[in-house]
Amino acid sequence: MGSVAAFAALGQGAFAAPPAESLRPVLRDADFYKKAIPEVSQIINGHKLSGRVAFALADVQSGAWLECAHEHVGTPPASVTKAITALYALEVLGAEHRFETKLVATGGIADGEVQGDLILVGGGDPTLDTDVLAQMAADLKVAGVVAVKGGLKVYQGALPFVARIDPEQPDHVGYNPAVTGIALNFNRVHFEWRRNSGKYTVTMDGRSKKYRPDVTFAAMQIEDRATPVYTYRDQAGRDQWSVARGALGGSGARWLPVRKPALYAGEVFATLAGAHGIRLGKPEVIAALPAHEVVVRHESQGLRMILRDMLRYSTNLTAEMVGLAATQKRVGRVNGLQASAAEMNRWAVAALGMQAPKLVDHSGLGDASTLTALDMTRALLAVKDADFRAILKQFGFRDGKGRPVKEQAVAVDAKTGTLNFVSSLAGYMTGQDGREMAFAIFASDMGARSRISRADRESPAGARTYNKRAKRVQQALIERWDALYGRKGV
Repeated sequence: MGSVAAFAALGQGAFAAPPAESLRPVLRDADFYKKAIPEVSQIINGHKLSGRVAFALADVQSGAWLECAHEHVGTPPASVTKAITALYALEVLGAEHRFETKLVATGGIADGEVQGDLILVGGGDPTLDTDVLAQMAADLKVAGVVAVKGGLKVYQGALPFVARIDPEQPDHVGYNPAVTGIALNFNRVHFEWRRNSGKYTVTMDGRSKKYRPDVTFAAMQIEDRATPVYTYRDQAGRDQWSVARGALGGSGARWLPVRKPALYAGEVFATLAGAHGIRLGKPEVIAALPAHEVVVRHESQGLRMILRDMLRYSTNLTAEMVGLAATQKRVGRVNGLQASAAEMNRWAVAALGMQAPKLVDHSGLGDASTLTALDMTRALLAVKDADFRAILKQFGFRDGKGRPVKEQAVAVDAKTGTLNFVSSLAGYMTGQDGREMAFAIFASDMGARSRISRADRESPAGARTYNKRAKRVQQALIERWDALYGRKGV
């Protein structure tokens, strides 16, 4: 079977008609032992989790709904959105789809010299990194190019340009970069600082496993102030950052988001090409591709592997780029993430049987997105493909002291999602009797979330504690469901 080759016929089966009211298990006399299993309210109150917990649980084989609460309430799904995006991309692009990055030349090549421009052409590859650009620079030399008469150009128009995934996030968080047709190192630049004799030295580079090329498209100034810790502005065509001196301490480093992906990739490539004796000037972004000949090609790994890593590491940029690529294959050019997500919503209704998906991006970073637990579980029931479960991450249980449980009786493959005061989990569980169930759990305290200022969104007070409590509730619900529905003859 293909990656999402078969969807259930949603017009039939036990899950075609959703529960009219929240389901609770009905215990028979023979189920007396189950009366000792904590009720949902006991679980939530016992872990002191504020807000609301919405969930839905269904049998994969029959589609029968087993237990639900607040299942019709729309909740920010956070990164659980990426599971829908993965299904969308697999269905539209195909599991073996590969993104191509190219070096092309204009004007022909004579005696190893490009007579026009050398153009770095982005093909929407979210996994492009400095190591790959280094290999492309080496391949350019092997192809016989030793000089370029014109300039270095960069084309990013394979996807629309979006300055930030979510405009409501703080400027400096690395998980909220620009999105466009070329990306390098997940569109993050490495900022490092060291203090020596009371003075700081700072570096900005595009490092990877093998290389650490310095960059100038992004610059950092250290300023004497208390707050804010970071500021950003677009100044003279580059990313200009400042940081509060008192927040630095002795030494450290962090990744900052890139707002000018094409200039970043071009500058790093120019440095790497220079190591092979190919001198290139400052890169220039172009809006259209002229007539050209291809000199070097690089293909990404297959989409299924890209999505596996996206789901396991929850990379926002990957989700946005593959989602945009899928939408453009379906309907042509779109003007941004919200339009693309709207098309994915329409697809999800038709292909997955969802009823009211309201996603505004492909990663779940924007909290204007909402899904119901019922809809998310519907989507999981619709996927009749074991390959999808295989690319989800295993959800590991923890004991009362927070340590990983070595021998976990219940197998859980799921996608997690975290925003401030929002914690979601959706996927599949296999009970101890082998019964497979699909579920979605959305925990949220929207009142607490609404009180966070934009400046504090990276790490607001109470958010980490909320997330820990929510995860304990998620685990306890899964353990409850295994005890109620996943143990024959107990």
